[in-house]
Amino acid sequence: MIKFEIKSHDGPGRYGKLKGEESPLILKESDLNIAKDESSAYDIEREIAEWSVNETIKLAKENENKEIAVVHGSKYIDLRIKCLKELENLGYNGFIIANADDLLLHPRDLVDLIVALRQNMKSTSFLIFPHAEAQFIPLLAYMGVDAFFDDIGEYYSYLNVLMSPTKNYDLEMYNLYEMSREELEEYNKNTIDFVLREVREHMKNGSIRNLVEERSGTSPQYASALRILDKEYSDYLLEYSQLY
Repeated sequence: MIKFEIKSHDGPGRYGKLKGEESPLILKESDLNIAKDESSAYDIEREIAEWSVNETIKLAKENENKEIAVVHGSKYIDLRIKCLKELENLGYNGFIIANADDLLLHPRDLVDLIVALRQNMKSTSFLIFPHAEAQFIPLLAYMGVDAFFDDIGEYYSYLNVLMSPTKNYDLEMYNLYEMSREELEEYNKNTIDFVLREVREHMKNGSIRNLVEERSGTSPQYASALRILDKEYSDYLLEYSQLY
């Protein structure tokens, strides 16, 4: 189990300490002890998703250091919750959300899943969202995601895409800078780092909601997710919100 300490809430978002560092934060996947899992696609038959969950739990039992595991279940939220709870019972407290790239394209599924996981997990557990677009990080952190992987900056560098806090730029079309692939990777990683610094400072000041709303115009999926969150999960948002 990895030590995770919550210092304060700003809405459902959690500012704290994870592995001795301020969170929400970037984690390097290669530095983590992640249990083996059996992956499955997002939009598949329930029987395959159930098989993926059961096999993932079997593999997680065999892992010696029970720290971080992957929450499978495809598009079926009840299977995701089952996977989470069984992994928690085994002693894991860090959970990677599988099929993250698909979830970003399905705003309702994204919101429903993160809220459901947060409502069913222990307070000492934390959520990891891999491959998060920079513009989505404030919303994801506001909903309760605690950590992100750093590999998306490298991925986009191979596509010659520059990441900014609000938009990705294809440098073939937008000739903003002349950069080597390595320089672009470093730039993209710095963008993710900057956005997370923004998120943490807003959480400390109780203003993460302001940042979330500022970024709501960056994509239709982001705007839809925020509308769904506000309309259908107001109690979840208010549970930890500060009253003035």
